[in-house]
Amino acid sequence: MFFFDSTMIILIPAIILTLYAQYKVKTTYLKYSKILAKNGQSGKEIAEELLLRNNLSNIKIEPIEGRLSDHYDPRKKKLALSKEIYYGKSVAAQGIVAHEIGHALQDAKNYFPLSLRSNLVPITNIGSGMAVPLFLIGFIFSFPVLMDIGIIAFSLAVLFQLVTLPVEFNASKRAVNLLVGANIVSDTEEINAVKKVLNAAALTYVAAASVAVFQLLRLIVLRNRR
Repeated sequence: MFFFDSTMIILIPAIILTLYAQYKVKTTYLKYSKILAKNGQSGKEIAEELLLRNNLSNIKIEPIEGRLSDHYDPRKKKLALSKEIYYGKSVAAQGIVAHEIGHALQDAKNYFPLSLRSNLVPITNIGSGMAVPLFLIGFIFSFPVLMDIGIIAFSLAVLFQLVTLPVEFNASKRAVNLLVGANIVSDTEEINAVKKVLNAAALTYVAAASVAVFQLLRLIVLRNRR
């Protein structure tokens, strides 16, 4: 949060949303990770079936360490699934697997927001790394130019977070369609369960974007005080 002062109040709504999102994703995942999917397939089996159905058999599926560390790597064309999801046969597992395959489909179809986010990664990494020290130096020593450069650099991180939102929401929408289309999920109860898991996960991205936007607003307020 850089440092504490009266402008911290600006971040309170985003902090509350972040805490709620963490609680929501934890409780929702725990609930539906204990409910077995009616089709009885493991995450790996669902991934193989969905990839084959969508002509994405070139994508590798690998188990990885960590909890909820699942992701799709567009550079390596690899679907990395945490062991709990890879071997799991829960409703939560099938939703998470389908979501990551949604990203693979985005990559295969050159979905613009995903391409834009991928291109922003190196720029964002540099910008976010420079933003804090530049702004702090400018703030402490009253160098407005450095503060402005820091704000511009931090804006790149904000842009990345905002672009991430349509990428994640679209992947979740694709996930539900993939599962229903393959008849992996067929009844209303399971469809709603999958949606709840995906919506809870999506809320964490909304919270992250909110923190970034409000932090940028805070920097602008601090800059104007100088």
